[in-house]
Amino acid sequence: MPTSSASTTDSAKSAGGGVQSLERAFDLLERMADAGGEVGLSELSATSGLPLPTIHRLMRTLVACGYVRQQPNRRYALGPRLIRLGESASRLLGTWARPYLARLVEVTGETANMALLDGDEIVYVAQVPSKHSMRMFTEVGRRVLPHSTGVGKALLADVPDAEVRALLSRTGMPAATEKTITTPDGFLAALADVRQLGYAVDDNEQEIGVRCLAVSVPNSPTAAAISISGPAGRVTESATDKIVPVLQQVATELSEALASQSPA
Repeated sequence: MPTSSASTTDSAKSAGGGVQSLERAFDLLERMADAGGEVGLSELSATSGLPLPTIHRLMRTLVACGYVRQQPNRRYALGPRLIRLGESASRLLGTWARPYLARLVEVTGETANMALLDGDEIVYVAQVPSKHSMRMFTEVGRRVLPHSTGVGKALLADVPDAEVRALLSRTGMPAATEKTITTPDGFLAALADVRQLGYAVDDNEQEIGVRCLAVSVPNSPTAAAISISGPAGRVTESATDKIVPVLQQVATELSEALASQSPA
């Protein structure tokens, strides 16, 4: 009997020494998120390789805990209890980013921001303001549509065109200023520029008189971007040549710092 008990305990452990059922449950949650938040059991079985009885047992537990809910059509959707976890994680992410944003402000002189792609919207999770008397201010927690922002372009640059078009059809493309891009084709052309240049620009598109430069944070655990914003008279083309390498370097350092927060 002791041998059987030990064998059962060992089988519940993953190759990495963790608890296998926990690893599988979190893997299913991530697969649900990748699929848009709602899936069927057969889809999860096909993508995860787990047998249907195992998935059903894990999903019943997640439903009971409120992290997943079962829809009337028998499909499963991410549950409301995940919202609190996500909000807390976003605040922590902003806290970790602040020293890196502070260095951006120190080097560039302009306000630095960090933003995430949350569903179809951009949400700002951290900011360090410029020391200039004339400076940009974006409230942490503010949500905006991606098509009129530098961070939005940076975050969507590597998303397939079809998915970008679908997002734009859901959100619409209202004009914040006369320079806002308001057509899907125009926005996709701007994303192609981001891929070619390695950074995104908001040139008076969110607010007249303001320019923003943004880059994505590579290999971030969730889609994230950092940016600087300032008066168009300071964030000029010549200033861009000096600011962009700093942005890219800080994004790389932030990426490494975030990776160090995760288990090896």
